[in-house]
Amino acid sequence: MAADTSHPVFTQQGPGTAQGPTLPASGAIRPPSELDRGRVENGQVLFDNWKGMADKPDPALPAPLPPAQRVGFAIVGLGRLALGEILPAFNECKLARPVALVSGSPEKARTVAAQYGIEAVYGYDEMNRLAENAQVQAVYLVTPNGLHAEQLRAAAKAGKHVLSEKPMANNAEQARQMIADCEQAAVKLMVAYRCQYEVFNREAARLVQSGELGRARVIEASNTQVQGPAGQWRLNAALAGGGALPDIGLYCLNGVRAMLGEDPIELYAQVVNPQGDPRYTQVEETISFMLRFPSGAIANCSTSYGAHESKDLRIHLELGKLDLENAFAYRGQRLRIAHRHGSAEAVDELRLGAKNQFALEIDHFADCILNGKSPRTPGEEGLQDHLLMEAIYCSARENRPVAIDWASEHSPVRQ
Repeated sequence: MAADTSHPVFTQQGPGTAQGPTLPASGAIRPPSELDRGRVENGQVLFDNWKGMADKPDPALPAPLPPAQRVGFAIVGLGRLALGEILPAFNECKLARPVALVSGSPEKARTVAAQYGIEAVYGYDEMNRLAENAQVQAVYLVTPNGLHAEQLRAAAKAGKHVLSEKPMANNAEQARQMIADCEQAAVKLMVAYRCQYEVFNREAARLVQSGELGRARVIEASNTQVQGPAGQWRLNAALAGGGALPDIGLYCLNGVRAMLGEDPIELYAQVVNPQGDPRYTQVEETISFMLRFPSGAIANCSTSYGAHESKDLRIHLELGKLDLENAFAYRGQRLRIAHRHGSAEAVDELRLGAKNQFALEIDHFADCILNGKSPRTPGEEGLQDHLLMEAIYCSARENRPVAIDWASEHSPVRQ
């Protein structure tokens, strides 16, 4: 009679064989080891690496402060950036939390406050009342550039530390006054150069400044997008201070400075505006500028409100090339390194793991407040960019190279 093969037939092959593990007798199960349980040290849960040598270890576990111990922020301005990126980023912050809103639209402020469980709501003309709210230790200015100086002064007088969106003002004169206002009030000032806190940008800067790939010789930085209808505040010089340059070109300017860890000594620029387009009667649409640095590196930067979105950075060094895709975007960064590998060309990609760059910058400022540190991107960093942007506009206006004499202004800031 033929064997029934509709079900598998098992045979005993002894403990630990391919037939499966040998289970311990009932009641003999040992508790997990410390490798699985973890341990507590200095108020933080720690786990040792459980992976083999071939795989990268897990990052350290998050160790958020209890909510009541986090730095309380008042968000000033409830536009697209505040609602689309900054307020959601607080969900990933470990040292900060939103505790107040400041807006010129009471209905919008009440709606957003209900969404985030925030009780304190103020109008722009009520910023002096922030002094009465002990939960608010800092403000984050997310309003148009031309409003920053006045709002910072009100926040500083209320005794609150200030995190300002970039650019920090409309011009260098306003930037200097903002620095002075914070110094007089003994509060900290930081400019929200988010890319300087983003992990791929920081690794690229480390590679450049380490000398592992030799000296940087040529940098290409571009930040472009297609601007929509007229009537936007970015096209109003009084609110924006300029067009594509201070809005998105500033990422190229500040980015190459951060990559090299030095400031330019000469620059040359050109502006092009489309004829007959009423959107560009006050501000520029397209600007290209070249920066020459003391090390001999040259950066070619371009920014435009009239070209398809591109936010990339390329650094050509003596022994390789860095290609940082989406360098200035909110997300989607990729870092590729081209270099010689024996007699061949190799292109490596670093996978660092994305982190919310807004959360990183907010937590950095909170850490500075909690521990008495100086911000990585203080007001002086923003002032330097304003001085450089004014030189760029001068070069384009006069169609000539402009030399930068830092000794006549102030010492460069690098931390």
